[in-house]
Amino acid sequence: MLANQSRIRVVDILLLAVAAVWGSTYLAAKELVTPSTVIAVLALRFAVTVVALLPVCLRRLRAARRDEVATGILLGVLLAVVLLFETFGIAHTSATNAGLIISLTIVMTPILDSAVGRSWLPPQFFIAATAAVVGVGLLASGTGLRPPSAGDWLVLAAAAARAVHVTVMHRRSAGKQYDSLNLTYVQMTTAAVLFCAISPLVGDSAWTVASRLDPGLWLVLLYLALIGTVFAFFVQMWAVRKTSPSRVSLLLGTEPIWALLVGVLLGGDRLGLYGVMGAALILVGAGWGQRIERKHREAREAREKNEPAALAASLPEPAAEGRSVAG
Repeated sequence: MLANQSRIRVVDILLLAVAAVWGSTYLAAKELVTPSTVIAVLALRFAVTVVALLPVCLRRLRAARRDEVATGILLGVLLAVVLLFETFGIAHTSATNAGLIISLTIVMTPILDSAVGRSWLPPQFFIAATAAVVGVGLLASGTGLRPPSAGDWLVLAAAAARAVHVTVMHRRSAGKQYDSLNLTYVQMTTAAVLFCAISPLVGDSAWTVASRLDPGLWLVLLYLALIGTVFAFFVQMWAVRKTSPSRVSLLLGTEPIWALLVGVLLGGDRLGLYGVMGAALILVGAGWGQRIERKHREAREAREKNEPAALAASLPEPAAEGRSVAG
């Protein structure tokens, strides 16, 4: 029992560490990018990630199926879109705003998935979603009511694109025995290739930016690639096998809280009264919506699981008929 509790505690600590790392990546990216270097930095980040993962993935990639690779490429294109919106947004807004606004993915994804699957969510979910959206408006207003900045809108677009990415991933992989490591590696490779191809055409090239980075900025880039991507990915893969998906989701869902703490304490962001109210509404609305969606999904899965058993119980028993005929 003690060993089991100790294992659970280790899993929880590592998942919280991943959430904290993700929360810190907004400030790290803010320190690294400018509007003219966004694509080049993304190209370098994902090139480092792909190279670091290659020794682990090479043998498994040889067994990858064609449809698995095709799904990975599609998801990689969508991932590149998410990161373009997100990173350009970070270049034009605060790290705190970016980390909190992107958390709207938590409520956008269930809405999109339920619309595609025609399984409508409870009314309470939309109340939670509305609270989170109002929170974004207040957060973007800063110290006084004003429209969201261009950066805020770009991060909001990134949240919507991330919801599309998650929904497509679920729809394309449901019921298929895809290797999660292969799928992730193909996604990252696709994104890296796209960013490397585009960087000479938009802003500074990856090579130019790499030659200008000082040792401190290289450390930030390596942190984003190795800790924010490789470490986080492996912890998720390991943790899902050691605890429940709901617990993983709950602990990783603390990411916006860490983004807020890092942005305010380390990044020097100042929210003001409206900003504080907005941050609170986003955190409460997103967390409440996540819990409502999880309960709704679990109840639906339980009903779907019980329906075949109930149908079978209502039908005549073939074995009993066979015995009566034989008798």
